[in-house]
Amino acid sequence: MKELYVGLMSGTSMDGIDAALVEFDESSLNIRHTLEFDYPGSLREQLLAAIQIPLDQPIDNVTELDTAVGECFRDAALALINEADVDAAEICAIGSHGQTLRHQPDAAKPFSLQIGDPQLIANGTGIQTIADFRSADIAAGGQGAPLAPYFHEWLFRQAGATRCVLNIGGVANLTVIADGADTIGFDTGPGNSLLDAWIRKHRAVPFDRDGEWAATGAVNEELLEQFLAEPYFAYAPPKSTGFEHFNLSWIESHDVGSVVPADVQASLCALSAQTIADAIVDYAPATEDVLICGGGVHNPILLGQLATRLPEIAVRPTGDAGLDPDWVEAVAFAWLAMRHLQQLPGNLPSVTGASEAVVLGERHTPG
Repeated sequence: MKELYVGLMSGTSMDGIDAALVEFDESSLNIRHTLEFDYPGSLREQLLAAIQIPLDQPIDNVTELDTAVGECFRDAALALINEADVDAAEICAIGSHGQTLRHQPDAAKPFSLQIGDPQLIANGTGIQTIADFRSADIAAGGQGAPLAPYFHEWLFRQAGATRCVLNIGGVANLTVIADGADTIGFDTGPGNSLLDAWIRKHRAVPFDRDGEWAATGAVNEELLEQFLAEPYFAYAPPKSTGFEHFNLSWIESHDVGSVVPADVQASLCALSAQTIADAIVDYAPATEDVLICGGGVHNPILLGQLATRLPEIAVRPTGDAGLDPDWVEAVAFAWLAMRHLQQLPGNLPSVTGASEAVVLGERHTPG
């Protein structure tokens, strides 16, 4: 029987919300409608300011931001439903990832904070809303991330083959799906986050469209080696990271002052490509193809560098395997909402390091 779900996702780039209306049956999906919903500029600036607050200091306006982001997620869902011309009563649930402000799975008291009040979404749409997907995994001793690999396994597993799914968002995360083996997945390190931070500082634009600025620079090999010495890259999975670690301050902790800014950008692009390629070679040497999704799929410079580093492996978008690369993450959270309603696990302990598979998310009913 086919069922309708909405998935809402905003990643580390904090540019807005991806919303997808998805129809599922037992083994397949059909995207009925999608929508990009931008954050108001003032809210995005507040969110970017919030994530730059040191971890030992409180985010004073976190409750205000929780409400503002929740209203945006609600409005994104309503706009999606209206454009799709679907009765809200036909939708089983909304899966809302929320907006991450803190991700500290390795702290003395581990936690991951996503804002975007789900009760506002449930009340405003009249649809039960599943949110807070990471806490149950963390409570079971896991990283709480990445969460998309179980969905990747469900959709992209190919009999007799080893396949990687690579999401290049602000952080890059890799899923390794091997026939006859447990699926593994982890954050390889920065995807777009450092590129975005550096171009915001020097050119006052939110991202390097098509990698155009990086293409004007040359990789500074000495600087790249400094970047690659970061201990995180040598850690064994399970592991996950975020903008608390890989941010503008991280860039500026290296010897960038004497390097032309465009060359720094080119070197950051090479860093993302190199760390992704190293992860694939180290943990998926039998990979036959890499399916890419997320914003990085639109950066031809990054993809070209990745293909150069993986000459024997086919590197292609997830669209080639049936799902548009721009919507994989939003669809994944619709799928996790479905798993929650079915009271089925949404995490893979082989990915997150949790002690057991658990049902993810908390349900909020309209009221």
